[in-house]
Amino acid sequence: MTKAEVITKISDKTGIAKDDVTQSIEAFFKVVKDSMAEGENIYVRGFGSFINKKRAKKIARNISKNTAIVIDEHYIPAFKPSKVFIEKIKTSKKIKELAPQD
Repeated sequence: MTKAEVITKISDKTGIAKDDVTQSIEAFFKVVKDSMAEGENIYVRGFGSFINKKRAKKIARNISKNTAIVIDEHYIPAFKPSKVFIEKIKTSKKIKELAPQD
């Protein structure tokens, strides 16, 4: 599902104009990105958490040049779904229909 499809679905369910939904979605994404860039995590009860995960300093190999390079400690954005969200996916009949059968 694309962002445009999400906007259309929200607009249809709420009756709010697509332009207003688009502005709200864009504002939400901006707040998440800006807050996380400042080191803040975002917790949405019943949905999940947007967190900054710390990656330790490590030595990697450049196999084409056969050299070692150092990758400094850094942070990456991550999403951790809530237990409610995980349970909803686990019990979804639609997902089970899509899963390959053994």
